Formats: sequence, structure tokens, C-alpha cells
Amino acid sequence: MMATYVLIPGAGGAAWYWHRLLPELQQRGHDAVAVNLPACDDSAGLAEYADAVIDAAHDRRDLILVAQSLAGFTAPLVCERLPVDLLILLNAMVPAPGETARDWWANTGHGAARAQQADRDGRRLQDDPDLLEAFFHDVPAEVRAEAMANGSPVQSSTPFAQPWPMKTWPSVATRFLQGRDDRFFPVEFQRRVVWDRLGITLDEMPGGHLVALSQPKELASRLESYLTARH
Repeated sequence: MMATYVLIPGAGGAAWYWHRLLPELQQRGHDAVAVNLPACDDSAGLAEYADAVIDAAHDRRDLILVAQSLAGFTAPLVCERLPVDLLILLNAMVPAPGETARDWWANTGHGAARAQQADRDGRRLQDDPDLLEAFFHDVPAEVRAEAMANGSPVQSSTPFAQPWPMKTWPSVATRFLQGRDDRFFPVEFQRRVVWDRLGITLDEMPGGHLVALSQPKELASRLESYLTARH
């Protein structure tokens, strides 16, 4: 069974995020395309992000969207415009109708949940003000160094300010995969949000927020298992 994986990055919008996962999917016989989003363009919002995904998918078929983090706001819009077979949310933000990504943090209680998880882990949030450890704590040193060499990602505030325009979740089969070691979106927090907003139980895998960088083989296997289950 071959599929086309369309990989949508989170904030910063860099296709590079998927560079370790792409060959793993291709070795399994699948087509895969990593999307670059116009994250540094202040004129680009959610609609333009969806346009970028659709342009990257081009005329491919048997589409499986994989949406990382902030891409949870974009991927459902794509499902309304392309024949998507499966939507996989990966450590993602799940929007509510009319909600902005800027308001999502307070609406979901993210700050308190993150602080509580740090307390359980014996960490102090103030020791990681730039979020480097929150994001890269389990990423291999050489991959982390490459990310640092690429420079800090630039992310416009425009998509964060726009209300999510859909009235309901799209009628596309949806799965949610969460890294159980995610320090930014703790798994307990995500269990609650995903159940409250989608009515589904999330699946867990090893890894932190950037699982495509830290666990590409395991992630590819998990994604393929969803495809197998669909058939």
C-alpha cells in the first residue's frame, strides 16, 4: 500500500523539520513531500498557509496529511479543498471554531499544564527561557547543531491573530499522535484537549515535541501503521 504523505511543519514553517523522516517514508515505498510555509510573511495567514500545502501536494492522490504543532490550525482547511484520506495530528494544537491560535494558550490552560509537568519532572521553567531544552532535549546533538546553524525560525504573528474559520471539524478520518516526553505540550494536557475538542483518544510514542527530528524511524513506523489500519 503506497500513500502520499504531505508533511506540514509547525511555527517557523520550515520543511527542514521533516528531513530525517522523508527518507524513512520513501524507503517504505511511499511518496512524501515536506511543505515550506510563508511563516516570515506578515501578509500570509491561515488561508495562505493552506494554499502553500495545496501547492506542495500538487496533483498527488492517496493523501495523508501530517500536521505538526501549529499546523493543527491549517491542516483541516486543506481537508476541505483536497481529497485527503487521513489526517494525522502530531503534537498539535487543536482549534475550536472561531478561536485564534493566540487565544488557544489561555483557553486550553496550557501555561498551568506546562508548569505542572515541569514540577513533576523536577525541572524549572525559568532555567529554559529560550525554550531550547523544551524543544530539543531529546534531539541528537548533531541534528540540534544543524538546527542552530540554520538560525532561529521567524514566525509572523498573522496566523495567530486570525480566528479559525471552520464551524466543525472536517469529515476526514483523524488520528492524534503525541510524544509522551513532550515538554512543551505535555501528554496529560493533550489527552484532555484532544478528548474535549475531538472526542478521540490520542496515541502515544516516545519522543518530545520535535519527534520528526528525534525519532524519525519510530515516527515512520507509527504513520505506516495508521495506513495499514485504514486498509
